[in-house]
This record gives sequence, structure tokens and C-alpha cells, in this order.
Amino acid sequence: MASGENEQALRKILDMTRFISIVLLILHVYYYFYAAFLHWQLVTQFTDRLMGNIARTGLFTFFHKSKLFALCFLAISLVGAKGRKSETMTLKKALVHIGWGLAIYFGAYFLLFLPWDNQLIAAAYMGMIFIGFILMLTGGTWLSRIIKANLADDIFNQENETFPQETRLIENEFSVNLPTRFKYKGKVHQGFLNIISPQRACICQGSAGSGKTAYFLRHVISQSLSKPEPFSALIYDFKFPDLSIIAYNYWLKNKHKYGAKSDCYFINFDDLSRTHRGNVFDPIGMTDITDASESARTILLGLNKEWKKKEGEFFTESAINFVTAIIWYLRRYQDGKYCTLPHVLEFIQVAYDEMFSIMRLESTISALLSPFLKAYEADVMEQLEGQIASAKIALARLTSPQLYYVLSGNDFGLDINNPEHPVVLCMGNNPQKIMTYGAVLSLYGNRILKIINQKNKVKCALVFDEWPTLNLELNMVVSTGRQNKICTYIGLQELNQVRKEYGKDSAEVIINMAGTIVSGQVSGDSAKQLSERIGKINQDRTSLSINASDTSVSKSKQLEYAVPASKIAALSSGEFVGMIADTPQQPCHLKAFHCQIVNDFDAINVEEKNYKPIPVIRQVTQEDVEDNYNRIRQDIQDLVASEIERMLSDPELEALVIRK
Repeated sequence: MASGENEQALRKILDMTRFISIVLLILHVYYYFYAAFLHWQLVTQFTDRLMGNIARTGLFTFFHKSKLFALCFLAISLVGAKGRKSETMTLKKALVHIGWGLAIYFGAYFLLFLPWDNQLIAAAYMGMIFIGFILMLTGGTWLSRIIKANLADDIFNQENETFPQETRLIENEFSVNLPTRFKYKGKVHQGFLNIISPQRACICQGSAGSGKTAYFLRHVISQSLSKPEPFSALIYDFKFPDLSIIAYNYWLKNKHKYGAKSDCYFINFDDLSRTHRGNVFDPIGMTDITDASESARTILLGLNKEWKKKEGEFFTESAINFVTAIIWYLRRYQDGKYCTLPHVLEFIQVAYDEMFSIMRLESTISALLSPFLKAYEADVMEQLEGQIASAKIALARLTSPQLYYVLSGNDFGLDINNPEHPVVLCMGNNPQKIMTYGAVLSLYGNRILKIINQKNKVKCALVFDEWPTLNLELNMVVSTGRQNKICTYIGLQELNQVRKEYGKDSAEVIINMAGTIVSGQVSGDSAKQLSERIGKINQDRTSLSINASDTSVSKSKQLEYAVPASKIAALSSGEFVGMIADTPQQPCHLKAFHCQIVNDFDAINVEEKNYKPIPVIRQVTQEDVEDNYNRIRQDIQDLVASEIERMLSDPELEALVIRK
């Protein structure tokens, strides 16, 4: 039992053992250097008789025997020695003292062969063995002061915050698989980041330069278009043509796999010779007045970001209803002959007398038109202008000949995942013109999302780089697109960016709905939420307590965050953390990851040098653009003139003509 009496008795035994070893050394030098002691007059008859009796025990049968016995007793005395622990004490320091002590202790023997005086040799020999003895005693004592627990090596807790990750390559017809490196238990392992369920949506977030495009989105596009059954795709290329040129070249390599006629289309408002023309209000896809309402809401909210916070207010909803009525009127007029966004922009500029007169002919918009018509007939112009002017002012920003040219053509339809004609559509934005181009591209995106989210279509990949720059509602396609083979990849910088553009509630919904999240360097709430989403792991904890007489080491395991928010905020480019979603057919128990995605940049550079540029679709002159612009304006003038003339020539309709 560890009691005070027992510890005191143990110390006395150790002290006695150490004393015996010293006595043996004294007997050793007295016996072998008796002549020197005799010369120094340090002998007596009693000591001589005592030494004679000891010699008969066999202690001095050979020269080093007594020294070895002394060394053994010294070692025994050190076994139970306890010293005050020190964090600065090292094993190397203790062993160096012991080593030098042994060398001096036994090396003193060679002094006997020197041609020195006997007394001088005796004195030097005794000095050396006692110095060696003291060095060994000191080094042995220091061994007991060394702290066995290593507390200071892992300053940033790197080793504790590693965990096993997936090393299998798990593939399916939808998967994106990226080779990775990760650390676990002090070793670097090779693994795979397997996005095996992108139908449940995948968010890729990271601040500028974190590697979202270079390490992730480019591989999403290349692998999706290289499958045995390639995807149709909608790609939003924020910095056109970075992603578009990748998509175009991989589509060229694999277009023979589609099993049907396939095309790659581009929407680009800056270089009209390398853009296709598409009618965002394609009458085929606009089958109901609710389609017109959604389109009006998308374009107006895209042009007025602040309106998202004012949805439901009188003037906001009035402007949306007014634009809805115009869109649906043009959709119904001659089966959508003039149902394009440029025609809507021109029609909204028509004088109120003529506009309201001809719109009264369409009964399906009477409910939408009624508040505006009553305000106009009652001559409440201030209210009417308040209801309509905000829509006019916002839409006026789109009255550009270049936009009219792209939006008034019919090179492609919006049914991009049609089994008979699968399409890869790349929408290019310009960071210098985000507000204007983003509103139009949002309209394209929302119209396409509604059309493609249907059964019996081919697989479709939706890739949105910098999604918050669009006014694009993804909730429905994320929640129901899985059944229709739609895989959604959402690129953004951080959660606060989504909150700013879409509002707090919408941001939380889309972030929580996504099954897979891949994150580069982010900070703040984004890092905190992701850290909580990854969860906690068991980590080793060691505590050391040192006092004057004892040392206490305590070890335990505690649940701590596997990837703390501070570590997510310090990730390097190409280093990603996150969680993946699995499938019932391919369960994956190691869903969390913290890894470096392995990119072969040499191979990528060689590949990019061989890329074919985006082709010239047609030669477009400024005259062509101006002619198209003037033709659209003339179309609306002709429509108004012909309808007014028709109404005036018909007695039943003449009463509907407003004259003020």
C-alpha cells in the first residue's frame, strides 16, 4: 500500500543500497592501490584484517569484479528513485551522462599502463572512477524525471482531428468521382470523393480562389458528359467561357454516345457571332397563365433585388400582375406569334389608350387588367403610374439591340432533356453586367427548370457557378428532381451571400435540402454550420500535473468537432471538407471527408491546349442587330394598329376602344 511509512522505508533501502555501492568502490581502490594508501599513511591493522576477510569472499578475484558489483548496487538504487518531473528533461541528455560515466568509470583502467608514479596513478584513477560514478548517478536520476507523455508536439491538434475516409471507388450512372489524399493516424492515405447521389443536390462552396472551379466543377462537367450515357446539361458560366469551353469540348468527344441528335448551344450577350438565339417565352413551353406569372416575377425580381423583400406589397404585386397580363396577351395573340421578351418590352411602352383597348379583347386577363383599367378610367393617374412605372423603369434596362437580337430568335427550344434531342446549353454571364444579364439568364433558367422537371426524360445535369448572382428558385427541382434524373450542382461562395440575395429563409431551405456539401475555405456562419453538420469524433485528451513530489498524467477520450470552424476558415486551395449523400443500393458509412483533391495540372494544361474554341455560329453585323431591333418595334406598332382598326370596324368591339 502507498503509505508514508512504506515510502520512507523504501527511501532508506535505496539510500543503503547506494551507500553499499560507494563502499564497494572505496574497498576496490583500497585493495588495488594499497601501496599508495600505505605511502599516505592511511592504513591500520584493523583495516588490513578487514580487507583480508573481505578478499577471501572472492570479491577481488579479478580487477573489475568489485567495480561491477558497485555498478549493480548503483543500478538497484536508481530503480526506485523518484525525481521531480521536468518538461525540459530528455532521454538523450540522461543517456549522454550515463554513457560518459561508463566510459570514464571503466576507462580509468588504462591509467595503470602509464609510466607514472604509483601515487599519481592512484589519485588519478580514484578521481576518474568517482567522476564516472557521479555522472552515472546523475544520468540515472534524470531518467526518472523524464515525462513519458508527449504533450507539446501536436500544437494545432492536427493528429486528433483526423478520421477514416472512403478509400473505395464507388461509381454509378450519376456519380462524380475525384481522387483524394487525406491524413489519418499520422499517415497519408489515398482515397476517393464519391458524389454518388447528385440527384439529391450538391452544394460546392468556397471563397474566391479556394478551387471550386479548378478542383470540382470542371470535373463535374467532364465526367457527366463522358458517361456511357452522357447527360444533357444546363451550365451557368458566370465567367464565360471558362466552363463553357470545357463543356463544348467534352460534348464534341462524346456526342456519338447520346443515341439521338444532340447539340451544344451557347447564350452569350457580348459576342453575338458566338451565341445562339433563343426565345425565353417559347409558346410551346408557356401553356398556362401561371407560366406567364412566374416569368414576370422572375424578370422583375431579377432586375430589382430589393423587391424580394417586398413580395406581397401592393406596388410590387401590381407591377408583376401588369407584366403578367402583357405576356399572356402576347401568348394568346395569333398563338404566340409575338410572344418574346423583346416584344413584351416594346408593348409595355404603348400608350395607355391603345394598350388597354386591345388587351380588353383577351378575357383570360380581365382579372389582372381590372385594377389598372379602373384607375385609368377614373383618371387616377398617380396611382396608375405608381403601379406601372416601376415595371417600366426596370424593364427599360433591357431595351438593348444586343439583347433583342439574342432573345428574339428560335435556334433552340427550352426542352433540353428531350430524349429525341438532348442538349448541352451554356449560359454565359459577364461580371461587369451582372444585374442586366443575370435577370435574363434567370428567366431562361426558371423556364427551363419547369420544363425539364418531368418524367420520361434523359438525365440532366444542372451546374450553376455563382448561383446567388441569379434569381433562380431551386427548391422544387432539388426536392422533386431526383425522381426525374436531374442532378443539381450549386456553386456559391458562402451562406451569407445566399442570405443577402434570397433572404434568410430561402437560404436555410436550400442549404439544408442539399444532400451533399463540398466546401473549400469559408468562415463565419458557413464554417460553423458545416462543422456542426460534419459532427464530432472521439479525440484523445492528456493532462499533466506536476508538483514537488509527484507527477500525475490523466488520459481520456472526449467528443469534439472533427473539423472545427477555425480549420475550415484556414483551408488551402484544393483542400475540401464536407459530407456526401449515399443511396440504398450503395451505402457509404464514411460520409464525412477532409481531403486534398488530387489534380493532374500537367495533364489538364495539355488538354486545354488542344481544346477547340467555341465556334462562330453566324456572322453578325451591327446592321443586322439594328434591323432586328427596328423590326420588333415595328411588329408591335403593326399589332396595335391592326387591332385598333379591327375593333373600330366591328360595332360590337368598338365600344371597348378607350378614347380620352
